[in-house]
Amino acid sequence: MKACPHSIGLSLALLVGLTPAARGDVGPVVVTATRQPQASGDLPVSVDRIDREQIAVGQLQVNLSEALDEVPGVVAQNRQNYAQDLQLSVRGFGARSSFGVRGVRLYSDGIPGTMPDGQGQFSQFDLGSAARIEVLRGPFSVLYGNSSGGVVSLFTQDGGPGQTLEGSVAGGSLGLERYSLKAGGDVGAADYIVDAAHFQLDGYRDHSSAERNNLNSKLRFDLGAGASLTLVANAVETPFVQDPLGLTRAQWLADPEQAGTNAFLYNTRKALDQEQLGASYSRPVGGDGEIVATAYGGHRQTVQFQAILASGEARATHPGGVIDLSRGYGGIDVHATERLAVAGGEFRFTAGASYDDLDEARRGFLNFVGAELGVQGALRRDEVNRVHDFDQYLEVQWQPLLRLRAIAGVRNSVVDVRSTNQLASAGVSPLTSVRYAATNPVAGVVFRATSNLNAYAAYGKGFETPTLNDLSYRSTDGSLPGLNFALRAARSDNFEAGIKAQGQGVAATLAAFYVKTHDELAVETNSGGRSVYQNIDGTQRTGAELALSLHGPTAWSARLAYTYLRAVTSTAYLTCVGIPCVSVTIPAGNRLPAVPASSLFTALTWQPAPDRLSVTAELIGRAQIYFDDRNSDAAPGYWAANLHATLEQRLTRWRFAETARVENVTDRRYAATVIVNESNARFLESAPNRTFYVGITASFGR
Repeated sequence: MKACPHSIGLSLALLVGLTPAARGDVGPVVVTATRQPQASGDLPVSVDRIDREQIAVGQLQVNLSEALDEVPGVVAQNRQNYAQDLQLSVRGFGARSSFGVRGVRLYSDGIPGTMPDGQGQFSQFDLGSAARIEVLRGPFSVLYGNSSGGVVSLFTQDGGPGQTLEGSVAGGSLGLERYSLKAGGDVGAADYIVDAAHFQLDGYRDHSSAERNNLNSKLRFDLGAGASLTLVANAVETPFVQDPLGLTRAQWLADPEQAGTNAFLYNTRKALDQEQLGASYSRPVGGDGEIVATAYGGHRQTVQFQAILASGEARATHPGGVIDLSRGYGGIDVHATERLAVAGGEFRFTAGASYDDLDEARRGFLNFVGAELGVQGALRRDEVNRVHDFDQYLEVQWQPLLRLRAIAGVRNSVVDVRSTNQLASAGVSPLTSVRYAATNPVAGVVFRATSNLNAYAAYGKGFETPTLNDLSYRSTDGSLPGLNFALRAARSDNFEAGIKAQGQGVAATLAAFYVKTHDELAVETNSGGRSVYQNIDGTQRTGAELALSLHGPTAWSARLAYTYLRAVTSTAYLTCVGIPCVSVTIPAGNRLPAVPASSLFTALTWQPAPDRLSVTAELIGRAQIYFDDRNSDAAPGYWAANLHATLEQRLTRWRFAETARVENVTDRRYAATVIVNESNARFLESAPNRTFYVGITASFGR
């Protein structure tokens, strides 16, 4: 995909020259990115808020990628493989992840979905009951701690006033079915919401069926005098999810719907169960302040069967082709905020501390018994790993003049990792623990140029530890036991400058950024489904983001998000491929894998009567993405068009809504995602051809 300079120029012209003749004032967008509700235009940060309407209207509400497409700087792709989760990166951070999310912090109702090692999962993100999603990029992300290339926070709806009951049914191509039931309301000083959903899919590719059950609930008590207690509980179950694996280019060209090599032979699959509880207490303090304490705990059980050949597991120290992870986790965060009048200006501060703990039982088994493949065999790995962090953070805002606001902050992070090998035959590791520590400052300033135009600049230092997945192997064949504690944490310098504008009918942001990282993690050796990581001297990310929202005087509205990103290695380094090892030099200037140089989202909506009919056409474009650090090959860029329509009817206390959506309207063949640094060249993950679904929602109450 190539950027269109004419469309960008038109957008900038609209940003500068749109007159107040448009329908409706966009108004300030209030966010909690700094842990205090503030208008986003008054902050020196890149932050976007996605509201309930954008999450729900014309969307299936299954994958977070549905909502994040329209956020610049973010690439969120549905891999069509529910055994591997979404592929998410923010300004290139997180793109190297082979599964799950790393380099980006995830939160749901203030509870981290990112573990203290920096690895995150979307499992507890329930879109069916989401009120809004906030996405923070740039320097101020570091105030959320380890692995903060960006922050994605979801907030559940409140219940009440009154009682409501809502049910929905959706079905469509590829055996898609989704059923949900949601209830909410208030009883005295308490309000509640409960949402349950079932999703199943046969899948676009062979051997890619999936099933998932979600439950999310929130109960809030008003304790009087401004104090409140909020309890949240959620659970997710994926009893059986098939893994179609990746395809070589030859396989993809021959048949993009086929499963990868040995997927059927070893019945590659994944099962997951997760339960989580959390509580948050808040109360006013001082003149205009607040104290908030949040505690949470949960358990996650994952079993995954891989397609590692039985012949490759012959060595007694090989960890096997079945991964069994049992994780117990929990933590607490306490912070206080205050707002004061000082020297004729406004002074705000936030100070807090957090502690998070992860206890992991990691076991590995052979994926065969005798001649029978794809079954759990003998135990080959048995480790107990523990990660905990203890962080302290402070943020100060000062607005000495009406036109100027300055913000500065610092976060001190300490991450401890310990490992105990409980299987004598696996050998003894020379190291059993490591500590990572960093103190990261951040600062920014906002200047109000006019009543509807702000300019800002910011700088911050970042910190990203290796995850347990990165640390898992010191050798690809198991000859070196234990975790790879020689790895260092990556450090980054993050610069950003931009402008924000809003007025009647228009809202726009334009940001430029530069990030230089030292000790970035990259693959040293990759073979047999195992990767050994190393630190490389550096990478550079240079880019720009544009977001534009227009609401005209007619029934038409439009949204645009464009990102340019040049993410490259800044020094040469060595990597090793295959057994026997073949050394390859990665030259300086190579593109980071899975990071498109440009991304575009546009949406045009026709809504002739509010709350009745809405029709939206979307166009999504991505530039090519490389498979690996060597830039040996790339998935070509693509354009994809989607169309959805929603029709509503209201009858006294009843509301009905019918939705139809068509994706990939032009029936293009493309690969939206790749498996990064896959050792057998099975990189490509196919996107479906034209698909559709229809759904109906009925609600009663209020």
